[in-house]
Amino acid sequence: MKFRFAATALAATLLVGLAHAQTALPTPAAPAAASAPATVATPPAPVPSVSKAWILMDYASGQILAGENVDAQLAPASITKVMTSYVIAAEVKNGKVKPDDQVMMSERAWREGGAGTDGSYSGFPVNQTARLEDMEKGMAIQSGNDAAIALAEHVAGSEEAFASLMNSYAAKIGMKNSHFLNAHGLTAEGHHSTAHDLALLGRAFVRDYPETYAYNKVKEFTVGNIKQPNRNLLLWRDGSVDGIKTGHTAAAGYCLMSSAQRGDQRLIAVVLGGASEKQRADDSLALLNWGFRFFETHRLYEPGKVVAEHKVWKGTTDTVQLGVAQPMLVSLPRGRYNDLKPSIDVPKSLVAPFTAGQQIGTLKVTLDGKVVAQAPLVAIAAVEEAGFFKRLWHSFWMWWESE
Repeated sequence: MKFRFAATALAATLLVGLAHAQTALPTPAAPAAASAPATVATPPAPVPSVSKAWILMDYASGQILAGENVDAQLAPASITKVMTSYVIAAEVKNGKVKPDDQVMMSERAWREGGAGTDGSYSGFPVNQTARLEDMEKGMAIQSGNDAAIALAEHVAGSEEAFASLMNSYAAKIGMKNSHFLNAHGLTAEGHHSTAHDLALLGRAFVRDYPETYAYNKVKEFTVGNIKQPNRNLLLWRDGSVDGIKTGHTAAAGYCLMSSAQRGDQRLIAVVLGGASEKQRADDSLALLNWGFRFFETHRLYEPGKVVAEHKVWKGTTDTVQLGVAQPMLVSLPRGRYNDLKPSIDVPKSLVAPFTAGQQIGTLKVTLDGKVVAQAPLVAIAAVEEAGFFKRLWHSFWMWWESE
């Protein structure tokens, strides 16, 4: 009987928490409209007509909405420069370099990535300097290989040393299947990434360094008397697209990492191994449109808010309040919000003490029996150990209930 009562109380607590999270959404009117019954099933994602791998990720939750071969290790071509931009932004934030640093266009950078090569270039004069911020724009907007090499040399002393930094930052982001050997993305054996890793990179770039990310939506940039357009065709096709990077080599094919924001929702698409500039743009926009049309993102629980309470033995208080340490978000087909089912997994017996923020269990949210979001359940406030007599009394009752 006690178990049934506890289970009923727990379910009620969770449902209250979910209802509260619904009203706490950024746009107050959105939950009521979004919670209307779904009228049609979500159709399959529009698969790119030519690709080696592709993915569509929700920015807020990090959920993969659709994809194929997402963990296949492939040449990323100039999408590599997003990793280069991320490292430079991080080093600027850490005070290692400054936006107004004078960056030298070395002879190596000019010879390996300049106008005399088959790749894209920025046009900064050899053996002359330019502001780091301008060189970054030449890399991001014009996809200048020469600018990428010069920046790498300035930040780390050599491109090889910079590649080591790239791999360190990639590991922190969670890019488990990537390895970088250069700053520009020209083909090199052992230089690879995946659609999944690149989507994670794009998400981290938007989140961590939005000002630097914004370079990628600039439509053209001029160096000297050389004006070049951004190669991302989606910037001209859809006003919600604000990045991020194209890439092309014979080995990689035509690649595009794109991102768009409509209202409070942002999506990130990666298409690798396309057949042409137009095709990679067409397919990427189709994925973004599909994602915005058929999916929505909700903030279910906020840090510091009580999700559930659980009995505690041998503590100064008899219960511990449980919540999440980070905002808990979920992406799901539109109209399915009310079908979410939350549950918690907590040990049967909790014995004090507990520190604030200590993980005690796991919160899971399912849709149609599938886990769509989960997060650690932590103690919102500390629970100190009780005095000797209360601990002794609770020891007796714990023994009694175990019988």
